[in-house]
Amino acid sequence: MINQFKEHIAVNFPELFENHFLVACSGGVDSVVLAHLCSLNKMDFSIVHCNFQLRGYESDMDAFFVEDLARKLGKKIYIKDFDTDSYVNINKVSLQMAARELRYRWFEELMKKNKIKTLVTAHHADDNLETFIINLSRGTGIKGLTGIPAKTSNISRPLLIFSRAQIMQFAEIKNISWREDHSNLDKKYLRNKIREDVIPRLRELHPGFLGNYEATRANLEGSAALLENYLAEIKQELFQKEDDLIRIPINSLLKLDPIKVYMYELFHQYGFKEWNDVVGLLTASSGKEIYSQTHRLLKDRQYLLLQPLHPSTIEKFKIDAASGTITKPINMKIDEVKAMGEQSKRILYVDKETLNHKLSIRKWEKGDYFYPFGMNGTKKVSKFYKDEKLDLISKEKQWLLCSGDAIVWIIGRRGDDRFKVTPETKNILRFTITE
Repeated sequence: MINQFKEHIAVNFPELFENHFLVACSGGVDSVVLAHLCSLNKMDFSIVHCNFQLRGYESDMDAFFVEDLARKLGKKIYIKDFDTDSYVNINKVSLQMAARELRYRWFEELMKKNKIKTLVTAHHADDNLETFIINLSRGTGIKGLTGIPAKTSNISRPLLIFSRAQIMQFAEIKNISWREDHSNLDKKYLRNKIREDVIPRLRELHPGFLGNYEATRANLEGSAALLENYLAEIKQELFQKEDDLIRIPINSLLKLDPIKVYMYELFHQYGFKEWNDVVGLLTASSGKEIYSQTHRLLKDRQYLLLQPLHPSTIEKFKIDAASGTITKPINMKIDEVKAMGEQSKRILYVDKETLNHKLSIRKWEKGDYFYPFGMNGTKKVSKFYKDEKLDLISKEKQWLLCSGDAIVWIIGRRGDDRFKVTPETKNILRFTITE
């Protein structure tokens, strides 16, 4: 197993022979064997251990064991204690999710601080099979059936080619000791129930089930790669990016068949799960929108608009004309000039004396109106947006320069006639968008 591990690293994870990395070690047989294999192959690594303090004395003994293992292997160790129960209560997540979020957040901080590029974990072939069954039971696409990736941008899993039985056999032959986490036998957790009840039954049906699954998974990975390349071509053609907004023509989407499969593959990475709602958006009325935890998908005339969700911010910014420049919410220069010069949508000249109230920049509100420059009478801002053919997200992003409640400038689009420069104007103020 030592030589097989070494050859596997040389072919698939050569960077682990070249750079220092972290080994996540719980004290269980999988991660302890991983640490020994890395040490026997003279690799440069440190050990990290999380004490989630969920099993009292047993958790502390795990930490002592891993600390002793690091000392015997001559490796540096990082240990962190977590108040996992408090995290669960505050964030309203399961224990398993809390432990996952806490450990990976800490790993990321540790790697950044110490300029370490890779974390190595002890996931093995049986873990892959368990993940496959979990994803299958919950409903998933082809990507979810390929199991755990062997490598991501900062995590490597070199034990995925070995079964739990092989790892156990190696530990026994090499007289390696480890800690047993008895919570791994608690069947209230889905993964444990699959490990203890489902997989043994599958092996009864076919002794070579794990090997057959590995062959199937490899085939699925190939199919997933083909699909990913094909979807990338479709996205390149249909997904029109404008800053943080993606615009997708609905007519083009409707030509894809089967539409529900395509919609899943195109949008599941953005966190959407209610696929009937996603597909229904294609024929819904303009303005209909659905949300995932990270994104919004909105129907606007002939397009679907995809946009990441942003934290809510103050939508009204007070500004001082005497300040010369502003940077929030947009970059703008304000200066006094003797005469009007260059004219463009990025520049507005106003009669300074007409600005009788404090200036601010805000978004559109229902009932807003202004006196469009060069026209007689008023116009609702909503009607102006419609005439300009602004989509819903563009309307939400549009800023207004105001003097008190009066709109001075629909910034970058149209000024208000009440504030225009006339032959009688004595002081001219120029607003210039600089971003």
